[in-house]
Amino acid sequence: MSTVDRRSGRNGARERILETAARLFYRDGIHAVGVDTIVAESGVAKMSLYRHFRSKDELIAAYLERSNRRFWAWLDEEMGDAADPRTKLLRAFRALGRLATSPSCRGCGFQGAAAEFPDAAHPAHRVALAHKREVLERFTALGREARLRSPEALAEQLLLVMDGAWVAARVFGPRNPAARAAEAARALIAAHSPE
Repeated sequence: MSTVDRRSGRNGARERILETAARLFYRDGIHAVGVDTIVAESGVAKMSLYRHFRSKDELIAAYLERSNRRFWAWLDEEMGDAADPRTKLLRAFRALGRLATSPSCRGCGFQGAAAEFPDAAHPAHRVALAHKREVLERFTALGREARLRSPEALAEQLLLVMDGAWVAARVFGPRNPAARAAEAARALIAAHSPE
């Protein structure tokens, strides 16, 4: 096996570990999933897991950072190439409504992580908080671009709608009030409109 192949194999093991951890953490909760379960389901040796992640906390942080990258890739794709920032916001909330009412949605992994690790110094809590702050920053930037009144307040209100949609998905399952997320976002945007 060449050096490149060995590196690719290591990256493959790391990705299998992360993929397995992501699926189990999201489905069952982080505390409920032990390292032994991740090792067994990923088919990777325990030594290999600890070669890639020095601790379960490091694996949790990597899972959340990966989830963050995937979230933004999904949202950017859903907002598309719309030039109008209001359209981008509305597309984001239409996409949110579709995702949060799909059978595969079990809510927000960042909310779950922050609830399971309430200590603000824990890596999981830090990554979850950074994600939510980035949501606020992006919504604020779009509100400013659209020349809406109080873009910071609008961003906070939109975050509450988004987080409420994730909770609704977790509590109610696919038939839940998140189907109205775009309506709520539209009403908030209208309320912040200068005209």
